[in-house]
Parts: sequence; C-alpha cells; structure tokens
Amino acid sequence: MDKKAESQSRTRRWVVKIGSALLTNNGQGLDHQAIAGWVEQIAKLQDDGLEVVLVSSGAVAEGVSRLGWQQRPTLIHELQAAAAVGQMGLVQAYESKFQQFGRQTAQVLLDHDDLSSRERYLNARSTLNTLLSLGVVPVVNENDTVVTDEIRFGDNDTLAALVANLVDAEQLVILTDQSGLFEEDPRKKPNAPLIRRASANDRSLDAVAGDSLGGLGRGGMVTKLQAARLAARSGANTVIASGREVDVLLKIFAGDEVGTLLVADNEPLVARKQWLAGHLQVRGTLVLDEGAVCMLKEQGKSLLPVGVGATTGDFTRGEMVRCVDQQGLEVARGLVNYDAAETRKIIGKASRCIVEELGYCSAEELIHRDNLVLL
Repeated sequence: MDKKAESQSRTRRWVVKIGSALLTNNGQGLDHQAIAGWVEQIAKLQDDGLEVVLVSSGAVAEGVSRLGWQQRPTLIHELQAAAAVGQMGLVQAYESKFQQFGRQTAQVLLDHDDLSSRERYLNARSTLNTLLSLGVVPVVNENDTVVTDEIRFGDNDTLAALVANLVDAEQLVILTDQSGLFEEDPRKKPNAPLIRRASANDRSLDAVAGDSLGGLGRGGMVTKLQAARLAARSGANTVIASGREVDVLLKIFAGDEVGTLLVADNEPLVARKQWLAGHLQVRGTLVLDEGAVCMLKEQGKSLLPVGVGATTGDFTRGEMVRCVDQQGLEVARGLVNYDAAETRKIIGKASRCIVEELGYCSAEELIHRDNLVLL
C-alpha cells in the first residue's frame, strides 16, 4: 500500500484550522491568493473522499484592517466591533473561493456555552455532521461579536480541538506561520531542529513550546500543544505545519513528512467523556486523599465524600469541578452532585452520614463515575 492509500484508509474526517497571521498576511488585510490556495486543496481533499471542517481565525484581524486601526484593540466592545466588520469579509472570501469549485459553505459561530450545555453540544454535533454528509464545508469561528471573556474559548486552536472532539475527526491540522514545533526557540536559535513526531502527551514538549510569536491572534505554540492534547482525547492526531508551504494539506494527506505530528497515544474517550473533558469552565476544586485517587485511577469508581479532604470555589449542583491530588496535580474532573456549601459539610464523611449532615441525600456519590473523566 502506498503512502496516500495508507493515509486514506485511516483518515476520513479532518478539522483544519488556519491562523490569523496567515489569513491576513500579517495584518495587511485578507490574503485572497493564499485563501484560494487552501480552498483549492480542500476541494481536492473532498474529491479524495475526505470530509473537512474549517476553523478559521481572522475575523478580528480583518476587521482591524478594514477599520484602519494600527493594532488589535484590548477593549471588549472594540474587539466585538472589529469581529462584526471582519466576519463579513471573511465569509465572503470563503464563499466566493469555494463556489469556484462547486462547493457549498456554511458559517458556524460557536461560544463556550454551546459546548458546555450537553443539549446544545449534541445539537452542534448533529448540525456539523449533517453539513458534512451533504458535502458542505462548515466554516467555524468563535462568536466574537457577542462572546465575553467569561465564556470565550481563548483562542481558535482550542476551538479547533474541541470541534475535532465534537465531530470525531481523525486528524486536526493547525496551519500557522511557523514550520512546526522546534526543539528550541527558533527566534533565538534559527538552526534549531524541527520536532517531526512526538506524543501529544509528552510533557517535555512544554519547555520548548515558547510564547506566541505574533500580535494578530491570541494563540502561540503553547495553545497549539494544548489543543493537540485536547484533540488526542478523541483519538485525533494533530499536525502543526506552515500554511505557506506549497500544497501543505495535500502533502499531509499523502503521508509526507510535513511539520510536527503529535500522536494521540490513548484510546479515544467515549462521546460523553469527550464532552466532560472538553469543559473549560471549571467552577471549583476538590482535593482528594491517596485512597480516592487510587479508586478513581485504578478501579474506575465514583468519587465518594469520604475521599475528599478539602474544597475550594463557589459551584452549584451539576457544575464542573476539578479533582486534584494532595500535590495539586489534576487527576480528573466531573459534574458534582452537591453545591459548594453542601460539599463542605459532607467531605471526609461516609455516604451514610449525608442525610445526617444535610437532612436529605440526593446521591451517595459526590461525583458519579458516569459524570467523571480521568485526565
């Protein structure tokens, strides 16, 4: 089997994310020639049977350019205004370019609430799956015109990873203005070797990820590495590569060695666990004793109040909390069955004491194993 046939046999659906610096030619307005190149590649990938979801940055950066501003603003209402202006140009660019290849596109704007609510999560998943089944290219972006800091994803790398989880993509491709992840900061050491392949969960990569290289977007290599780890939870590999390389998407599809491949080592989480793991809004923390950590990690048990030594945060029943060991390392997260005040009364106690402490017992578990995911 040749490299392309092998790639096709294992890859059916990709999420492709394109960053602001690429789309706007480093702030000079939308680079229509570059966009046309990526669109042509995606059309060819579709001809080869691949389904593609496009996660596109660039709305704010394009709006900044259209409004004649010299730099990205920091005030939320100015960012929202720039996004509203820029989104018009971004959508027009994609629609016109894809129409040249007879492809339909769909704009999908998401915020964190869309993925935090299980019902809205499933609705978003169904919509994207339907669009893909119709041969439509969904163009996904964060709903920057209305989103607030409290409910934003933070960057489109994170959004792309969560979309990869959402649609069960086999691969996430992050196109950036860098060639990939290097062993050392290429700004300081231009000859630093490129990391060709590594495990997404290799913690030694944290030291080489560095900071963001530009001011147009919100992400840097750190966010791309974090995105790869999020994508890995659903079994998706991640490729970080230069969007300026000729036919970069076609080369990746052919199995060529392009950019940095971050491999998902673990078995994919089931759909509900993916949703739990993808929660970014964590409302509190539970500190577990060694016995509770062991029960969760080795036996897959629910978390009982007796195994919790302390709690922080102000959360309500059903909200997401993180579970950490006594050294502060996060081992799991899940949906808690009691609010913060109730939790403080029952931690460290046997489940049979819940009624005595609260006057009622809605659940014997603080977090049921079906609502808990190990990290």
